[in-house]
This record gives sequence, structure tokens and C-alpha cells, in this order.
Amino acid sequence: MSRIRHKLNDKVRVVINKMYQQRLTNRDFSLICNNCNGAFILHDLGMRFNTPFVNLWMKPKDYIKMLFDLKGYMEEDMTFVTEENIDYPIGQIKDIRVYFQHYHDKQEAAQKWNERKKRINYDNLFVLLVDKDGCTQDDLICFEQLNFHNKVIFTNKPHPELKSAFYIKGFEDKESIGDCFAFVPNRIGKKYYDQFDYVGWFNHT
Repeated sequence: MSRIRHKLNDKVRVVINKMYQQRLTNRDFSLICNNCNGAFILHDLGMRFNTPFVNLWMKPKDYIKMLFDLKGYMEEDMTFVTEENIDYPIGQIKDIRVYFQHYHDKQEAAQKWNERKKRINYDNLFVLLVDKDGCTQDDLICFEQLNFHNKVIFTNKPHPELKSAFYIKGFEDKESIGDCFAFVPNRIGKKYYDQFDYVGWFNHT
């Protein structure tokens, strides 16, 4: 992307974000997501992170397992483990792992996780799964079975059999969905996840 186009995208995005922020009426929700897309959406809306799921990613199976007992996992302490070829902190909560890819060390990761998990509003909860990082059809079906009123799956192809699935166009030639927070080519200021009306989703409680 050229420097001029990058600057133009950023300037137009500021205007788009202000429009989204003005539309948003539900301002006390918590967004749970298995990767960085949730944090980007909250940032665009100028929202405080009422969720610990920020600047990290989780394997879909672990993420879904956690969601089946979200409160229970949030009450557990986190330890840290290592994996070969990964140089950022990896949190372990019981039998699942949280990959803190954008944190400097485990102290920072633990501090932010513990601070933000206290803010979760379980009465105003929105749950997002992004179909990548090894997500399988079985994972999608398991997510569909979760008992959350507000849940959605971003996919790179149509899944009419799944009520929660939302097809994000632009990644059809890939095995899974790409970076939904990236700017769409030839659409100044627009990001891939803008195809989904997430402001309307949050407002519809």
C-alpha cells in the first residue's frame, strides 16, 4: 500500500469511526473474540476494553471450550508455559492456552488479563469467533451450540447451515479468513469487517 493511500485510508477511517460511534447506543457491553479483530472493533468504536480478550489469540477448540464455562475459567488463576518457536507469553488456564502475541512479557499479560476480566459484563455479552487458526467444521458446529444470545462467526465462505455464520467477502482464495481489520483494496477507509453491521449488532440487545 502506498504512503499516500495509507494516509487517505487513515483520514477517511477517522470519519467512519465517528459515524459508528454516534450510532452506538449500547455502551456497556463486553466483546469476547478469539483474536485481534475484537480489539480492533472496540478501538474503532472508542470503547474501553471491558474484556480480557485483547491483543491475543486462542486456538478455536480452546476458545470454544472456555466459552462453555466462561465464568468458571475467568475465576481460575493463570500460569505461563512455553512452546517451541514462540517467543511471546503463553497463558495456561486449566486445560486451555491463551497466546499473548502483542505483549512484552508475562507480567504485562497477566496484569492486563486480570484487570480486564473484572470488567466483563455477563449481562451484556457479545461473542465472536473468527474462522482461522485451524478452525474446523466441528468447531463451527460446537460454537453454534453455545448458549449465548449474541454470537457470530466470521467465515470466508457461506455456511447456510449455521445460523451464527456471517460470510466476509474477500478471502475466498484462502483456506481460512484473513485479517478482517485490514483495509479493503479499492474501498478507501473501509475494513473487511465493515461488511458486518457490528454497531447494529451491539445495539440489538
